[in-house]
Amino acid sequence: MVPSLITVLLVDDHTIVREGLRVLLDLEPDITVVGEANDGREAVQKAAELQPNVILMDISMPQLNGPEATQRILQAHPNIRVIMLSAHMDDVSIQRVLDSGARGFMVKNTPRETLAQAIRDVHEGKTCFSPDIARRLHDSPAHASHAHANGNDAIMKQIARLTTREVEVLQLIAEGRANKQTADELGISIKTVEKHRQHVMEKLGIHDTASLTRYAIAAGIVDGGLPAGYRRNDSTDG
Repeated sequence: MVPSLITVLLVDDHTIVREGLRVLLDLEPDITVVGEANDGREAVQKAAELQPNVILMDISMPQLNGPEATQRILQAHPNIRVIMLSAHMDDVSIQRVLDSGARGFMVKNTPRETLAQAIRDVHEGKTCFSPDIARRLHDSPAHASHAHANGNDAIMKQIARLTTREVEVLQLIAEGRANKQTADELGISIKTVEKHRQHVMEKLGIHDTASLTRYAIAAGIVDGGLPAGYRRNDSTDG
C-alpha cells in the first residue's frame, strides 16, 4: 500500500527561501508542497483554502508574524501542524514559538533529511525541535514554569510527585495529543484523561498546555528521557 502524501504549505517572505525549500522537499517521495505564502496574512488564507497537513512558517515576516499567524490558523484549523523556521534561537523566540501552538521549531540551516523527518514526526502528532534548540530548552530550567528558581532539583521533586500514569499523560500532552488520542493510546476513558490532566496541572502549578510543554521539555520527558536520579511514584491511579 502506497503511503499518502504529507501536504505542506511554505510560508516565508523571501522568495529564494521558499524556492529552496520546495526544491529540497520535492526530493522526498512522501512529501508534497501544495502552496506558498509570503506573509502571515496570506498564510492564514492559504491554510483555509488548501488545508495542508503541515505548514513550514517563518517566524519573522511583515504584516503578520509567524507566531500570530500560527495562532489564528490553529484556532480555525486545529488539525493543521505548524513547524516554525528561524535563523535565530534566542530565548524570546523559543518562548513565542511554544506559546503560538507550533509543534516544531527548526533553524534554517537544518539538513534536508532532518527537516523532512521533522515534517513526518509533526504530522504524526509529535513535537520536534532542532537539536540545538532542544538542548537549550533541556539545559535551561528557566523554561520550566514555577521550577526555574531552584533549578533541576526542583523539577525532579515536582515530577516525582506525579504517578506513572500522570507522567504518561504529561508526555502525550507535550507531544500534541488531544484528550481522545491520549485516551485511545492509554486505553482509558476521556474522562479519566481529563482527571489526570487536572491532577498534573495542580501538582505542577501549571495551567496551560504551552507551559506544560515547556516543562516536559525542560524535564527531559518529551524525548523519552527523565532527569538523572528521578524516582517515580509507581501508583497509576487508573
